[in-house]
Amino acid sequence: MAVIQEAYVHGISTRSVDDLVKAMGAGGMSKSQVSRLCADIDERVNAFLTRPLEGAWPYLWLDATYLKVREGGRIVSRAVIIAVAVNEDGKREVLGIATGPSEAETF
Repeated sequence: MAVIQEAYVHGISTRSVDDLVKAMGAGGMSKSQVSRLCADIDERVNAFLTRPLEGAWPYLWLDATYLKVREGGRIVSRAVIIAVAVNEDGKREVLGIATGPSEAETF
């Protein structure tokens, strides 16, 4: 299950996941089975992104990295921006993550 979810996170198509599962010596998997297994990832990410932010953070950093993504049938570069803060107890927390066209101030 972990291998399937890892492949999903890395953008492997559900059809290719079936080939991967077969290569590992397991039986085949349908696209719908792969989708159901990976739905948990989507739910956890959604819960993280929509959680209420409580408390104070004296320090906040925003940083970006660029990834190639498929968009409208083309491969384009997109910024993945991450917000990391330090709370009043000195503990680092990831506050959020978002994608955008670039790390420009307007985004």
